[in-house]
Amino acid sequence: MSQQTFPELTIESAPPAARWTMTATQSHLGYLPAATARMAASPQLLDGFSKLNAIFESSTLSPLARETLVMTIATRNGCHVCIAMHTARLAALGADPSLIANLRKAGRPDAEPLADPALEAVRVFTLQVLDTTGEVDDHALRAFLASGYTSQNALEVVLGIGTYTMSTLANRLTGAPVDDQLAAFA
Repeated sequence: MSQQTFPELTIESAPPAARWTMTATQSHLGYLPAATARMAASPQLLDGFSKLNAIFESSTLSPLARETLVMTIATRNGCHVCIAMHTARLAALGADPSLIANLRKAGRPDAEPLADPALEAVRVFTLQVLDTTGEVDDHALRAFLASGYTSQNALEVVLGIGTYTMSTLANRLTGAPVDDQLAAFA
């Protein structure tokens, strides 16, 4: 049903308001991801995700901390596209294979603690924010801050949660497949 309801649009067949973002994505990645091609049915969603992702990428969280958050959301929400894409991103960042393996389960109940205490703090805090719908208790917030993070970082976690909840839910709703370019990371 998803393929018929959410076809993979091309830059030419997409609504005009989606074309700029699709072109920019294709230029950046070297291909147009199926997830982007399906999300383009809503230019507003595509534009919103693109802008929020750029803002999240400019946050003060380190690249590995951001990827920890993304993988926590992706695994918790069961988004195979995001898991593959961000596994590739972690590999490109030179992340240790054991970290990547553990992050591929980061949001699931069977996840093991991450060896890096700072990254584990991000994983745990992300889940606490989700589980409490933001009403994290003082102990949990103090634990996050004691791991070297700031109140700004705590709010950046909320930004990342919002950004990647949007992406993971859209990818699942549209039935976006893993692109051939990411098959090795699926």
